[in-house]
Amino acid sequence: MDSRRRSSLAAGLVLILLGAWFLASQWVPALRIWVSWPLIIVGVGALLLIIGLATGVPAMAVPACIVGGIGGLLYWQNSTGNWESWTYAWTLIPGFVGVGTILSGLLGGETRQSVRGGLWLVAISLAMFAFFGSFLGGLNLLGPYWPALLILLGLLLLVRSLFHRR
Repeated sequence: MDSRRRSSLAAGLVLILLGAWFLASQWVPALRIWVSWPLIIVGVGALLLIIGLATGVPAMAVPACIVGGIGGLLYWQNSTGNWESWTYAWTLIPGFVGVGTILSGLLGGETRQSVRGGLWLVAISLAMFAFFGSFLGGLNLLGPYWPALLILLGLLLLVRSLFHRR
């Protein structure tokens, strides 16, 4: 089966399942669960991953992880009311790309290179999260020593560029 036919089949199946769920929840009120709006965004991310798996396109894991991760951030912010955390929470988005890259490589068979690249993205994202969160006052992970994170990141890049194989 070609990819166009598989994607059409997957989209049709997803629409049928969504329609059946909404129809059943109208007839059986016990099925109506209150879902906060950020969980809908997480669901869209899961839906993208399912479509990618059904159509044989493992690269769909990258946008699925981005959308799902942002939905998770929005869920946390909506639950806590800490909307100011967007000043540094945006730095987690490259980490979501890294997780999607790792997942895509695992599903597509290109594990070594995608896992290495994905882990670098996750590490850089977490370092930026700690740096911006400490610098902007949202996190108190490092206290007044947050500039040490910049020094460590600079040393890591310097050592990597000096000893990197070509």
